[in-house]
Amino acid sequence: MASLRTLRLSGNPNVALSEMVTSRIEWRRMTAAPYKVYVVVDREFGEQLADLEQGAPVWIVDTPTNKPVAQRLWKGRTGKDHLSGITTFEVPNALSPEDMLFAELNTIDLHHGPHSADPPYTVIEVVGAPLTTRAKAALSEYGFNEFHAKPKGFTARRLVPLD
Repeated sequence: MASLRTLRLSGNPNVALSEMVTSRIEWRRMTAAPYKVYVVVDREFGEQLADLEQGAPVWIVDTPTNKPVAQRLWKGRTGKDHLSGITTFEVPNALSPEDMLFAELNTIDLHHGPHSADPPYTVIEVVGAPLTTRAKAALSEYGFNEFHAKPKGFTARRLVPLD
């Protein structure tokens, strides 16, 4: 990590400051466990919900298959809050899984982003929608810039936003 000593020794303080900020971002990224949010847009996910990582927040589409499992897990996992529990969200039946994700992104970012969590989430794992150009573009607006397709969805990552 760059130090104040480096800053004083540099001929151009703007370059040294830039290097120090970049080093700080990379250090925070490498040392902190990533804060992951699951977004499940699979209307038939059901019992698979219980298999997701406990302690990570999950946003799951509210359907007759998903809601009873979420309710059962709410009862069994006491002490959870919006930063670590399960949230169901309602969407019109006509929405595609990808459009469900787009409809909830702003709300998810409001609850888990820099205005509500310290550190904010840096990983979003989407289950039930493929990685598309549209999904990359939408998530890029929230600073996500690394994308990895998975068999049942995808993962997006970003650096920890600094104030």
